[in-house]
Amino acid sequence: MARTESKMLPLGTTAPKFNLKDTNSAFHKSYDEIKGEKGILVMFICNHCPFVHHVMEEIIRVANDYRVQGIGIVAISSNDIQIQPLDSPELMTEFAFENNFEFPYLYDETQEVAKAYDATCTPDFFLFDALDKLVYRGQLDDSRPGNGIPLSGSDLRGAIDSLLYNRTINPNQKPSIGCNIKWRD
Repeated sequence: MARTESKMLPLGTTAPKFNLKDTNSAFHKSYDEIKGEKGILVMFICNHCPFVHHVMEEIIRVANDYRVQGIGIVAISSNDIQIQPLDSPELMTEFAFENNFEFPYLYDETQEVAKAYDATCTPDFFLFDALDKLVYRGQLDDSRPGNGIPLSGSDLRGAIDSLLYNRTINPNQKPSIGCNIKWRD
């Protein structure tokens, strides 16, 4: 597994809009439909990545804790399925079901959305406020497969809590680390 860091899109960047197929419902979902009253968490994940598997339990907890507090939650897979067939839309549906997703899992077939977000790895997290401005991008927490640090979601949770309670979000944010996005040629 290739360890790739996120590129860290500049804070304050306006959220790139999207309208992609939701593999949970077969309908298309847009940024504006998913966005919550207080903001939106956009996560780039995929089915096969060991880094994603490692954090999936905490991703589900974060989504369940914050979607009821006005944060829209969405996961997007942008991998080229010719390179990584385990990330096909049909298997995305199964992955979402097996992991009890209560949020859309969108397929970015053209990879245009991943490019617009400057996403580079899975998982990669982007938190936008109610005005669609980027306030956090980076890691879930310091836990990685095999490093012995327990999952807490502390970095992402701290940013979401600060957003919800109008506190300053620390601009010193650590990049996420995961599998590289599988780009088509």
